[in-house]
Amino acid sequence: MKVILLEDVKSLGKKGQIVDVSDGYARNFIIPKKKGVEATSANLNTLKLQKANEEKIAQENLDNAIALSKKLEQVTVDLKIKVGEGGKLFGSVSSKEIAAALQEQHQLEVDKKKIVLEEPIKELGVHTVKIKLHKDVAANVTVNVIEE
Repeated sequence: MKVILLEDVKSLGKKGQIVDVSDGYARNFIIPKKKGVEATSANLNTLKLQKANEEKIAQENLDNAIALSKKLEQVTVDLKIKVGEGGKLFGSVSSKEIAAALQEQHQLEVDKKKIVLEEPIKELGVHTVKIKLHKDVAANVTVNVIEE
């Protein structure tokens, strides 16, 4: 019996795959536990529509990430930080502070988890910070750390 998997099933396949299983396995395990449905023409049509919709949404997300990266490339963020003797910062600049400054100064909303700091920013001056917006799209933002 051909079955369309609704979720990942160990040693059988991933969600959305069409697999061939024995009738008993399908009737007694996969279908009752809602792990899959029989591969009828109606269910195959539904699967095709779902995949098309998912591809459309993925393309929209990629386009939005590309547009945001172009905006971010042109932006400079100014962060005012308290400084001790010798120009040393108290602590370091976090991704949370950078995300808040982007929102406040340029109205660009970026999740703090997407900001990649290779090493903590612990000194005054201009720094380049990478922001991973999508698995295929990244942007570099200029962060200017100045004395408060």
